[in-house]
Amino acid sequence: MIVLLFPVCMMAQKKVSHISRVYSDSSLTPQKNLSDLLKQYLLLKLRPEGDGFEMDTVSVLYEKYFGVLNYLNDPATPQRYIVLDPDYYRLYLPVIYYNSPMDRLANLHWTFLKADTVSSFTNELLPFDVSTFTAKENANKIVDKALLALYVDDPQKIVATEDEIMQLKSFKDNIKKEASNKPSILKLFAKENMAVRVRDDAEVVIRKPNWWVTGGTGSLQITQNYISDNWYKGGESANAFLANLQLSAIYNDQEKIQWENLLDAKLGFGSTPSDKYHDYLVSTDQLRLTSKLGIQAASKWYYTISGEIKTQFCRGYKANSEELSSAFLAPGDFSLSLGMDYKLKKKTFNLSVVLAPLSYTLRYVGNKNVNKENFGLKDGESIRNNFGSQIQPTLTWAISSSISLDSRLNYQTSYDWVRVEWENTANFVLNRYLSTKFYAYARYDDSSTPITGSSYFQLKELLSFGINYKW
Repeated sequence: MIVLLFPVCMMAQKKVSHISRVYSDSSLTPQKNLSDLLKQYLLLKLRPEGDGFEMDTVSVLYEKYFGVLNYLNDPATPQRYIVLDPDYYRLYLPVIYYNSPMDRLANLHWTFLKADTVSSFTNELLPFDVSTFTAKENANKIVDKALLALYVDDPQKIVATEDEIMQLKSFKDNIKKEASNKPSILKLFAKENMAVRVRDDAEVVIRKPNWWVTGGTGSLQITQNYISDNWYKGGESANAFLANLQLSAIYNDQEKIQWENLLDAKLGFGSTPSDKYHDYLVSTDQLRLTSKLGIQAASKWYYTISGEIKTQFCRGYKANSEELSSAFLAPGDFSLSLGMDYKLKKKTFNLSVVLAPLSYTLRYVGNKNVNKENFGLKDGESIRNNFGSQIQPTLTWAISSSISLDSRLNYQTSYDWVRVEWENTANFVLNRYLSTKFYAYARYDDSSTPITGSSYFQLKELLSFGINYKW
């Protein structure tokens, strides 16, 4: 009956009154002129006729499939109204043999019926539409069926297989080719563009490389101890502080020459409540300037000439005594050595060993109130000269990110006397500004008479906490 009604209704089109200049984009008119039976198969639309439009009837099926295509093909259609549906993309690509059509045909989808199986009434009691969840699977079935028919009827149209496509690399258009630092040989013989000219007033700036590296560290360590006058075990309060400053300037031309310069200054005081002459006494006092110039002889060996000047800042006194023990340039030591320097640099430590078979040392005592005999000089002399040898290892070791060790050993001999100084500083860094330092200074010197006792061995040790800064 539906088949008969369709041609009859198409022949029974009625023209309606002329509508002049109606600008409507395929809008539907109310279907009040069609019976309820015809509304299932036909709908009324405006058909262009001359300068205007006339009413016409169109099949519902035609409008559902072909009318939508006409609308989408219209350039005036906004892109946001075009539905993106990639489920059927395989039908619009060059013919490729996909594995899914044959897999779908070859697989058997069946299961055994279990005994005493009770039929489920879930679908009848709780009906729901599953088309939303199976739309993609249904589309794949339709595409696989169409492709399978194409493979059977026209196999010569297949241009590639799915396995071949999957072996290809992904194409990315946002990858920039890395510039090679090696110029092509052909570019060396290419003709240059002589039209490019440099302005006559262009300025040429030549920057000389800076081979100097400077830095330094500074710290202020404080120690405080308070004991009340009526403390049952006795004792006395004490305060102490130690200031340390190191400045370095190193020249290295990355070829042959290295020149290292270091200024090391230490000054520390401690309170002495029981001293009847002094409120404070100097505990640490050192001013040292070293310089070392090396010319590379081998990969890790350098011909080296080094010099050192060492003295102190303040006057030094013994406890409960007004006798002057030392002062600025009393003594003042100067040494000059010539030899080889072995340098080993690793990730966590730097080692330098200076072997100087020829060295010159000068000791000067310029204060007449200082006893010169305590520093190996004869009475009435202020200068002593000696020639000998020197060995000086220096180690800088970063044990961890928060612990470092600086060690310096200086061995000097004139073949009549021996002087050995070994300084060790362990730095325990808490943060960028706070640290704890352990300083140990061992010394052996038989060039002068001991002040107290008969041993030539001397030791100084200090453990302190305070401010530390490095740049």
